[in-house]
Amino acid sequence: MTPEALLAHIDHGCLWPNAPGEVGGSDLAAAYAQSLEVRRMRIARGERPAGYKVGFTNRLIWERYNVYAPIWGTVWNTTLQLCDGHDTLSIANTCQPRVEPEAVFGMRATPKQGADLDALFDAIDWVAPGLEIVQSHLPGWKFASGDAVADNSLHARLLVGRRFPVRELAASATELDRILAQSTVELLKADNVVESGRGANVLDGPLRALLHFLVELRRFPDAGDLQAGDVVTTGTWTDAWSIQPEETWTARFSAPLGALSVTLE
Repeated sequence: MTPEALLAHIDHGCLWPNAPGEVGGSDLAAAYAQSLEVRRMRIARGERPAGYKVGFTNRLIWERYNVYAPIWGTVWNTTLQLCDGHDTLSIANTCQPRVEPEAVFGMRATPKQGADLDALFDAIDWVAPGLEIVQSHLPGWKFASGDAVADNSLHARLLVGRRFPVRELAASATELDRILAQSTVELLKADNVVESGRGANVLDGPLRALLHFLVELRRFPDAGDLQAGDVVTTGTWTDAWSIQPEETWTARFSAPLGALSVTLE
C-alpha cells in the first residue's frame, strides 16, 4: 500500500483491503519507513508533530495481538487534546476504535545521548493520566507487527489530563520510577469497572517504557528526537476496549495521577 493510500485510510476511517501481513509484513524497518513517509506527508499539509505514542509495552497483551515487542508512532496537534480531568472527544473517522489508560510524559528538554533513567528524569517536565484512542485499519484487529507500525502504531487520538510537575512528585528518577510502577488504574465504562491494571505492566514501569522508546527512536534519524514540549504516551495498563460515540469512559488511577474521563462524540 502506498503512503498516499495509508494516509487516505487514516483520513476517512476505512478498512484496508488487505490481509494481515500484506502492508507492513515482518520487515519492521520497511514498515517504519512507510510510517515516516506518511509523517512527512502530514507535515507537508500543515499538521505538526506533538510527540509520540509507544504501543505494546504491556507484555500481558502481546500474545492476544500477536505482537511481541513495543512499537511507536507520531502524536499530532490534530490528535492531541489537553484537559483538567474530563472532556468530550470526537472519534469521527476513526476505524474500529478502542480506548486505553496510559501514563503520559511531557518533555522539558532533549535527553542527552546515552541517557539513563537519571538523565531522562532531568529532561521530563510533567506526568499526567492519559486516555489514548487506538484504531486498526485491518478487520477484527488482526494484524502483523509491521502492519501496526505502518498504521502509525494504531494511534488515533490522545486525551491528556491534569499535568503534575515530576519534581513535585519525586526527587529522583528512582523515586518516580517506583511511584509510577506501583500505581494502579481501574478502567470504567459509565460506572462499571471493566478491567484493572498497574504501571508495572508497561515494561516494569512507565519511566522505563519511556527510556526504551528513546533508545528505539534514535535508531531512526528521520523521525527526529525528543524535544522540549513533546508529549509521549507510554502504553496501556490494561487491554484496549472497544468504544462507541455517546459512551463515557474513566481511567481511575491511584495517587498521584488521579482520574481522567472522556465522553465520546
